[in-house]
Amino acid sequence: MSAEGGTKAVVAALLANLGIAVAKFVAFLFTRSSAMLAESIHSVADSGNQALLLLGQRRAARPADEEHPFGYGRSRYIAGFLVGIVLFSVGGLFSVYEGVEKLRHPHELESGLVAVVVLAVAILLELFSFRTAIKESRHTKGDLGWWRFVRETRSPELPVVLLEDLAALVGLLFALGGVGLTLLLDDPIWDGVGTLAIGVLLLTVAIIVAIETHSMLVGEAATARTVETIRAALASAPRVTTVIHMRTLHLGPEELLVAAKIGLEPDLSMREVATAIDEAEAILRRAVPTARRVYLEPDIPRDGQPVTTTAATAATAATAATAATAATAATTAAEPSAPAQPASPDAPA
Repeated sequence: MSAEGGTKAVVAALLANLGIAVAKFVAFLFTRSSAMLAESIHSVADSGNQALLLLGQRRAARPADEEHPFGYGRSRYIAGFLVGIVLFSVGGLFSVYEGVEKLRHPHELESGLVAVVVLAVAILLELFSFRTAIKESRHTKGDLGWWRFVRETRSPELPVVLLEDLAALVGLLFALGGVGLTLLLDDPIWDGVGTLAIGVLLLTVAIIVAIETHSMLVGEAATARTVETIRAALASAPRVTTVIHMRTLHLGPEELLVAAKIGLEPDLSMREVATAIDEAEAILRRAVPTARRVYLEPDIPRDGQPVTTTAATAATAATAATAATAATAATTAAEPSAPAQPASPDAPA
């Protein structure tokens, strides 16, 4: 759902920004407004950003190969980081430069009414794009607040489009205010003020986008909720007494690596240990379908280590097991049965 919803939001933003960019350039040719020029460049940069996000999704879909055994999922993070760079350089710095120049050398607007009409139409188109991004984000946001969703989501497309659309709407209001005050007060200085405000806004949003996507690119663990679900799923597996140590890493938005050392009952034979590992891995994959790479190391709890799960963990494990069973039943009903697959190559020898 994340990838599909992100693609829909990106395509809607791309179509809206292409139409807006053309309209703004036409309006700039008529008015010679620096705010309109800044907004035109902003829309062109946004269109290029959406194209980058779509390219990142396409490259991330390539299967893993010998050179990239963990796949290409981080291509989406690279695309998101490049969006921040483009927004900063092409959008923000250009708008700041144009605004300063207009403040130093103001000139009268021509056909200001054309600019107002174009900006009004652009606001309507941006509202459509923003509404689409909000609608698609709600599928993955859950009960998180919007700012927390931007900070915690591991899918770069939706938060990037949300921030871009929000910046575009506020920037259009700045441009409308600058053009309107210029016409109302017959003072072209306000056109430069509006342009400078657009530049500062774009620089701020670009920095936020770059920081968040850079963190994903470096490598982020699963969210706290997902980590707890993984821990509970492993603890609920037969013959597993405790989860001794665990690490997670997002290889891509929908691809998670899980490495854990789990305590097993003592006096198990080698065959029984292998069976316990396979069962724990199967339960984990059902509870967290994004756990594509799973490495479990068996161990016997030492003195002082817990040999049974706590009541809270046991309750969470039961909930995870119930959810996994329901998800498996739904998947079985929706898809035709597949032939039995050999044991996962990710399980340790």
